[in-house]
Amino acid sequence: MDDRMRKTRLDLMVPIPLRRALHKLGQDIRDARLRRRIPTAVMAERASISRTTLNKVEKGDPGVSLGNYANVLFVLGMAERLGELADVKTDTVGLELIDARLPQRIRKPRQSKSGGKSPRFGQKRKS
Repeated sequence: MDDRMRKTRLDLMVPIPLRRALHKLGQDIRDARLRRRIPTAVMAERASISRTTLNKVEKGDPGVSLGNYANVLFVLGMAERLGELADVKTDTVGLELIDARLPQRIRKPRQSKSGGKSPRFGQKRKS
């Protein structure tokens, strides 16, 4: 059976946009390796992975662990960008959700009936 025809369960579970993004990542990794003229055997050794795993990374295989992608990016000098993928500052949906939950108004804390401050934790009120 042709490799292109055979689909694993994982391939069927991965959404198409994610497959496309991983494929692009793999191609970009391959292009970066070739621009640096790093042979696959050397790249795999530096990333502490097998040549087969490197081949899967460069194809954007979703079954390869993120750690393996990270090791390859580290060898290429691109690992620092990995930490920015889910950065809070660029999470527009999350920021919009937080903004939507902001209170409409802020109330002042209530004063005690005696007009003074409420007693501190663990202290008794004076009678």
